[in-house]
Amino acid sequence: MLIVDDHATVRMGIRLVLQAADDLEVVGEAADGRSAISMARALSPDVILMDLRMPVLDGIEATKVLHEKYRVVVLTTFDDDEYLFGALQAGAHGFLLKSAEPQAIILGVRAAARGESVLDPQVTARILARALAVPEAAALPELTGREQEVLQGIGEGLSNPQLAQRLGIGQSTVKTHVSQVLAKLGVSTRLQAARIAYGATSSPGRTGGPADPGTP
Repeated sequence: MLIVDDHATVRMGIRLVLQAADDLEVVGEAADGRSAISMARALSPDVILMDLRMPVLDGIEATKVLHEKYRVVVLTTFDDDEYLFGALQAGAHGFLLKSAEPQAIILGVRAAARGESVLDPQVTARILARALAVPEAAALPELTGREQEVLQGIGEGLSNPQLAQRLGIGQSTVKTHVSQVLAKLGVSTRLQAARIAYGATSSPGRTGGPADPGTP
C-alpha cells in the first residue's frame, strides 16, 4: 500500500502499525497529492491511505484522479465535515480515523484490499446524521419507518445482531430490511449509499437516500 500524508511523523507511525501485520506491505510514501498520483502510477498499490489536508495538491483532488483505478481510503483526523464530504464526492472507497486502534486500521486496510468499503462507525454516523437532517422536500419517502430505523442503526455502526436486539426482531428480518433498503436505493455498498445521502443534502429537490453495508 501507499501512505500519503504531509507529516513525516504520521507516515512513520502508520508504517509501524501496518508492518505489524505479516500480510501487509508498504510500498511507498508520499507527502502530497501530486506525488501520490505519480507514485501510485509507478507502484500500483492495492490500497492508498490518503490524508486530506496537504500542500501542492490536497487529498480530495488526488482522490478524484485516483479513485477509478485504485482503492483510496481516507485516513483523517475527522475535524472538518467539508473535507470529509468532499472526499465522498471525489470517490473515496472508505474512511478510517487516525485516532483508531492499530488493529482497526489493519483490519480496514485488509478489507479495502479485498474490495470492500471501509467506514469507521463514527464517520458513518456523521454522514447519516447530515443526510437524515434534510428538509422534508428532500426526504426519502420510499423508505418505510422500519427501514429508516434500520438505516439509522447502521449509521451508528450496529451489526445485524445488534440491530435485531435493538428493534426486537429476528436477524433474518433485519437482513431482509437491509436488502430492501439497498434495493430501493439501487446501491450495493454502504459507501455508495452514503454518496447518495450527501447528494440529497446538497440538492434540496432531489429524492433518494442513504443505505446499508455492502453485504446485508
